[in-house]
Amino acid sequence: QEQLAESGGGMVQPGGSLRLSCEVSGLGASGSYAMGWFRQAPGREREFVAAIRRIAGSTWYADSVKGRFTISRDKTKNTVYLQMNSLKPEDTAVYYCASKYLSSDLYITSSSGYSDWGQGTQVTVSS
Repeated sequence: QEQLAESGGGMVQPGGSLRLSCEVSGLGASGSYAMGWFRQAPGREREFVAAIRRIAGSTWYADSVKGRFTISRDKTKNTVYLQMNSLKPEDTAVYYCASKYLSSDLYITSSSGYSDWGQGTQVTVSS
């Protein structure tokens, strides 16, 4: 089981940028197959944002963030990042990072494929 800690959230104006970080620690610090970012806005279900394979670095993005968000990882620091540019009010949500252990791309864009979750960090985009 891994422990995940997100940071970097805050309030930003539309068109602004934020970079979220997810530090991974624990027994499985180098063991998960992939890492994902999800978000949940008030009154809405948790939705997929982006994912990355820990070793190969292959990435997946939700259509709503393609071209604006970039997921990356620093293997030496066991940290995954989400660079968010051109932010919109509809990006406002609590953002969570999560670990996926099954060595398969199946469910890599679904929350059901992930087993360990961080506590979340709030992102608010407002003028």
